[in-house]
Amino acid sequence: MRIEKLVIPTPFPVGPINIYLVAEEPITLVDTGPKTDEALSALRDQLRKLGFTVADIGRIILTHTHEDHCGLAGILQRESGARVYVHEWEYRNISQHRQTRVNRDLLRRAGVPVEELEAMAGRYELIHTYADAVEDVEAYRDNQEFVFASGSLRVIHTPGHTPGSCCLLRESNRMMLSGDTILKNITPNPVLNPDPIDPDRRFPSLGEYLVSLARIRELAPTVIRTSHGGDVTDFEEHFHRLVRHVHDRQTKVFSLVPKPGINGWEMSKLIFPHVENINRFLAVSEAVAHLDLAVADGKLTINQGDSVDSYFK
Repeated sequence: MRIEKLVIPTPFPVGPINIYLVAEEPITLVDTGPKTDEALSALRDQLRKLGFTVADIGRIILTHTHEDHCGLAGILQRESGARVYVHEWEYRNISQHRQTRVNRDLLRRAGVPVEELEAMAGRYELIHTYADAVEDVEAYRDNQEFVFASGSLRVIHTPGHTPGSCCLLRESNRMMLSGDTILKNITPNPVLNPDPIDPDRRFPSLGEYLVSLARIRELAPTVIRTSHGGDVTDFEEHFHRLVRHVHDRQTKVFSLVPKPGINGWEMSKLIFPHVENINRFLAVSEAVAHLDLAVADGKLTINQGDSVDSYFK
């Protein structure tokens, strides 16, 4: 199976995104890049060098619905007629595209001050403009197979970074396209999200991410082609490094919880005192994810008050 990497610029701190073209029928794009003129131009140029145009694309598979991954899906669908696929837990994110990543209720429960919350919301309203709603979307599920002329890619649902994050596995050689679930040089943020099954709850992002890592380990991929940075060729070593990172961060979080208790916002300021702008939302996401994991592991308790969740030793 011929799979080509396209490197697309983004306006985000993470830098360019790797998207992938499966160059056999039906011609398939895995992720798209953000909705910017620069990204669309880079995509057209790289397709042309490979002997294709946007009109040749018959299918678009999204690993998740962050704007750098899904932003051009609407434009590409209108130009090519391609079907767009996304995991069922993120279907509404792309089919309706009405809400930004900032969930005010969850941030209020994390103790984020009103002025900070509104600043976060404003920043993500801007980020939200880097993607459009997609008219014709089909939801896919775990273990679903996308069939090509010479084989298939199997969906591996790997929740954590987002609830609907997925990888695609080529079983014949155990090559995996990982989206943001596995990244070579950075750890994906466990983004604060409502639970897709029970929207009144927080999604247990970090706990689910550890389960996803274990699942990928069982699949023993030979090479993981990531969305940012280079390939991962030794997942066993990478797995242990990620788990060690989570353990070390858990130890630090636990040590910082004072006797009177702490909320997610306060913990984010202790762990990441100098981050600014959109990274402050990611810092809160990380802090809450670690606090919730510590509760799930019995290391901390949580008092879910009327307005703010507090954590105690």
